[in-house]
Amino acid sequence: MAERVGIVGIGLMGSALSGNLLQSGFEVQGYDLDGRRLDEFAERGGIPVGSPAEAARGVQWMVTSLPTSEIVREVALGPGGIAEGAGEGLILCDATTSRPEDSEALGAALAERGIKFLDTCVSGTSAMAWQKDLIVIAGGEVDDFEASRPYLASLSRAAYHMGPVGSGALTKLIINLVLAGNRLALGEGLLLGTKAGMDMTNLLAVLQDGACSSKTMIDKGPKMIRGDYTPEGNMSTETPRLMIEQGNRFGAPMLLTSLWLQLVQAGCEMGLAEQDPVAFHEAQRMLAGLPSRVG
Repeated sequence: MAERVGIVGIGLMGSALSGNLLQSGFEVQGYDLDGRRLDEFAERGGIPVGSPAEAARGVQWMVTSLPTSEIVREVALGPGGIAEGAGEGLILCDATTSRPEDSEALGAALAERGIKFLDTCVSGTSAMAWQKDLIVIAGGEVDDFEASRPYLASLSRAAYHMGPVGSGALTKLIINLVLAGNRLALGEGLLLGTKAGMDMTNLLAVLQDGACSSKTMIDKGPKMIRGDYTPEGNMSTETPRLMIEQGNRFGAPMLLTSLWLQLVQAGCEMGLAEQDPVAFHEAQRMLAGLPSRVG
């Protein structure tokens, strides 16, 4: 009989995570506020339930994938939350892009209730997640991480233990910081090429093959030159704000991240918040006097 696991949060990323768990042979019981997401989850073979507590009931391992760390805490500890349904020794893995201090506090609160916690952030888009082309960066007890390896292997191509609870969340923010720099530079280069009247398909091919090549050029470059921002994630100021918070926390200047935040903020004010994160490129284009290609 297949082992049953749980999930709370079946959005863009959670849908892929639950889909991979199902494809790996697990039974998956899951909860989301959005009834449409639950219907899609059921069509893939998942077992919809009515609350986070029900998602935790009777399982030894579960994952959350939610918009913010504040929501994770409410889902875990609030009324009808995971703690109400969890059995002794449940391992909860949180894939949310969270504030590291919030992960630390939640881990301590769950430990008092006999629940083990790993902040298991993932690096990659939802499209990459469907291909299991993700890496997991986890913070928490080594034994809990090792016990979670079979589950994490069903979601990702590699998993790394980074240290105590909070380390996974901090590592994810650092990955996103470097990724933002890559995307920012790519957008600026494509903008210059556009203004110069270059063939953008040809320019992108050269960039992808040159010394500056990066994975984001391959994954996101075509979306940027076409103005096709079908979401593989959502553009939000939340993550760059968390990056800057950590810079303040540790005394690290965050010059690039501050610029990134302003471009993302501009994109959100242009109505692009529900588009793919690289829709910030439209803000770059408009600053250069080019028309928006969205809406």
